[in-house]
Amino acid sequence: MNHNNEQPRETLWRLLKDIRFGMFTTRHQNGHLHSRPMTTQNRSIESDDSLWFFMSRKGDPVADVMADSRVNIVYADPGSDVYVSVSGEAMVVEDMAKKTALWNTFAAAWFPGGVDDPDLALVQIKVIHAHYWDVKESKIVQLYQMAKAAFTGEPPKSLGETGEIRMRAD
Repeated sequence: MNHNNEQPRETLWRLLKDIRFGMFTTRHQNGHLHSRPMTTQNRSIESDDSLWFFMSRKGDPVADVMADSRVNIVYADPGSDVYVSVSGEAMVVEDMAKKTALWNTFAAAWFPGGVDDPDLALVQIKVIHAHYWDVKESKIVQLYQMAKAAFTGEPPKSLGETGEIRMRAD
């Protein structure tokens, strides 16, 4: 369900814009799924439907992406009860203009050589699909609904909205 007939890109950005970190999941070369916190560099989601990350070229995430481009990023803001799971295709992109446009002081903490640091990899995630949970009810109403459900044996009423966002065909 979209707010006010939002387009998928607008809905996704509305949910993600205030969540700085996501758990970035790749399939490691040993077959296991590995997740690690990463900072989304976007200031918006543009027409390319992409999320952007800076990563170390020497790190496992870049090696994982090179071996298997399918990734998932999970975003959570428990204070606002917003949860988003994003699936997409990842690729390392050599684009100095994009690196420069996304560069910020937080990135400088990880890459002291600046935007020209040879270890700095720019990773683009082309979003395919997202699933979200956006709880609208207060914590008190949530607790009441859950207690009532436990007492009556009936599932709690909807506490917010959940939905699918498709950016392109799988």
